[in-house]
Amino acid sequence: MAKQDTLRPARAAGVPDPSRRGLLRGTLAAGGAAAVGLLTGRARAAAPAAGPDPLITEVQDWNRYLGDGVDSAPYGLPSEFEADVVRRNVAWLTADTTSSINFTPLHALDGIITPNGVCFERHHGGAAVIDPAEHRLMIHGLVDKPLVFTMADLMRFPRVNKVFFLECAANSGMEWRGSQLNGCQFTHGMIHNVMYTGVPLRLLLEEAGVKPSGKWILAEGADASGMTRSIPMEKALDDCLVAFKMNGEALRTEQGYPVRLVVPGWEGNMWVKWLRRLEVGDKPWQQREETSKYTDLLPNGKARRFTWMMDVKSVITSPSPQAPLSHGKGRTIVTGLAWSGAGTIKRVDVTLDGGRNWHRARIDGPSLDKSLHRFYYEFDWDGSELLLQSRAMDEKGYVQPTKTALRASRGENSIYHNNGIQTWRVQADGVTENVEVS
Repeated sequence: MAKQDTLRPARAAGVPDPSRRGLLRGTLAAGGAAAVGLLTGRARAAAPAAGPDPLITEVQDWNRYLGDGVDSAPYGLPSEFEADVVRRNVAWLTADTTSSINFTPLHALDGIITPNGVCFERHHGGAAVIDPAEHRLMIHGLVDKPLVFTMADLMRFPRVNKVFFLECAANSGMEWRGSQLNGCQFTHGMIHNVMYTGVPLRLLLEEAGVKPSGKWILAEGADASGMTRSIPMEKALDDCLVAFKMNGEALRTEQGYPVRLVVPGWEGNMWVKWLRRLEVGDKPWQQREETSKYTDLLPNGKARRFTWMMDVKSVITSPSPQAPLSHGKGRTIVTGLAWSGAGTIKRVDVTLDGGRNWHRARIDGPSLDKSLHRFYYEFDWDGSELLLQSRAMDEKGYVQPTKTALRASRGENSIYHNNGIQTWRVQADGVTENVEVS
């Protein structure tokens, strides 16, 4: 039987207010009458109306008047009724947004591909704005032939298309000491999943000719922070990409335009954006982001380092605090995401009662290596309180741990690599909050 540690609500997190009531109020207020109409429409769907529905029997404005022409938005935009589906930051997390993060609205998405416009951002010195005609990528160090590539040069190499998730190592980091942020967007939204188009890194390294003593690569970005990370040569030659497109279009500025490194399954800050330099060396460089940062402090005062891979993890995205149950009793769909840096997801289980009973969820859509997996569990809700959790298992047999098990192994001093099982409490009125059951 699961041990219920606490059912206290998560604390408010900033702007907009990610408290339970604040998020529900914001969801209803965002669309004004349209949002209220949507909810009442769902209620009507659950129970037959007493009389004719005017939305069916009467002619609406969209039936009566012509709409915009084909060139009204040369670059397409989402519907005005989806205006609340945006990235959001938590203002108190950092002193300035130039070195900060915002969060993907996971609760409002479906499938496995994240739209480019809502992929979370993480910057260490703000987003660099670079003219691709003036950008250069250099490979040097322990190579036979140092090289400098223009963007036009890179475009002439054989390219591939791969779907991968990118997760910040600090995703869920604020939940180490208990439930904190009341929204799936804020607890798990430092992740996105897109199709990258680019050149396998090994082709560029082969062009330069890596010397036998070359065992590591230092990747450096062109932004003001001079972001750098050491990467083992085995990984560089395996599945890393030098990417220039995502989901078919050019990288967005905030995602590293014109070119970034892709390091599948490994922590996000190794995916160096605005990539300008690759140095081949015989040992790691011990940069700031792999010594004072992106290490895992243990209870005994020692720290794990080079903890590159993102462990097996999952989260229910709906119902969740920003996507409460609004339809009342009856047919209910639980959905969420699962992923692993070790490969594909083999199985996802869902519990409605905090871990007492588990049910196998249905994984739908493509199951791709180091990519998000979408799962669903359908059931008839009787209106009683729910304690929702999901638990993922990957193809290597790794199982997502409870938060109690994770803390027993790692303590509570860390920020990074929190893959513990998340709990949402659904009340009888459908309002949902972040609690801890472990």
